[in-house]
Amino acid sequence: MGKTNNVGSRTRRPLTGSKQAQALFQGKCNVTEEKGPAQSGFDQLASLPLLSRYEDAFHQATGVEFQLVPPDKKHLCLNAENSKGSICSMVGETALGSKGCAAEQKKLIGKVDNSLSPLRNRCFAGLSEVVVPVLNGRRHVGTLVSSHIFEKERSNLDFEMLAKRLGKGSSKDWKAKAKRAYFKTQVVPSEKFEAITELLHVFARHLQEDATRHSMTHTEMEHIAVRNAKKFILSHYDASISLEQVLKHVHVSRFHFFKIFKKATGMTMTEYTSRVRVEKAKSLLLEPGLRISDVIFTSGFGSIPQFNAVFKRHTGMSPTAYRTSMRTQ
Repeated sequence: MGKTNNVGSRTRRPLTGSKQAQALFQGKCNVTEEKGPAQSGFDQLASLPLLSRYEDAFHQATGVEFQLVPPDKKHLCLNAENSKGSICSMVGETALGSKGCAAEQKKLIGKVDNSLSPLRNRCFAGLSEVVVPVLNGRRHVGTLVSSHIFEKERSNLDFEMLAKRLGKGSSKDWKAKAKRAYFKTQVVPSEKFEAITELLHVFARHLQEDATRHSMTHTEMEHIAVRNAKKFILSHYDASISLEQVLKHVHVSRFHFFKIFKKATGMTMTEYTSRVRVEKAKSLLLEPGLRISDVIFTSGFGSIPQFNAVFKRHTGMSPTAYRTSMRTQ
């Protein structure tokens, strides 16, 4: 869908991930234990201080903005939603533009859902954007979407061809306003745009890793039962841990524990324990002298098949592939 990177005049920008995404999306979905895994994962990401810090640094370094949106978001055009005067929003005011944008969006979302890999998309209006899924293992928990840019300078002929294709606008002065918005759109050369894509791809991985670290740690702000449960799991991850052991340790009912633990971490106790063990295994895999079998039992997994399945679910790769990738970095 056509979107504009409205970066020429920098007033207070509307695209703020951890601030606006949390307010708009997390606020609207103010449920507790009823949230699904993807929504819980998104809420964790949206609340991270790292997100807003990177948004600001990324914009200052590249001139391009991005936003974190939920994985089930049906619209990946930031400028059309967030900037009333952008060329994207103006294209959407026309019948053909609105129809074309809707078709583009449906196609783009299908590509993201099928590939779960970074995509560079160019719409029928010639605007380009980056779309990067954020994955927790192989689960899609959020999407980083950039504002739109042109990858080369545009001419009057380019605009006239677009205007002719769209037909009459919604008002008499639509064409004049659309032209101003069109040429106000930021131009980013293709080679720089490739670098922007890679930066967002790298950040997507770091963002999820930061969310994982955040969920692993315990803070004084948490419910004492959650804090104590985390401490217990972190102290006993290398042995068998049962729910009954944890409940006995934290002194709350089963139902209440399920509710507060899922709300605090975005995970069930079983998922949290698996994540702790995977993080330990990841650190052990960095030791070249340790055999995979040593890693498995030191990190608390009972068997090789279980370890391989859980590790791949959380990291998206096998333990051997992970070890190899770490050595090449």
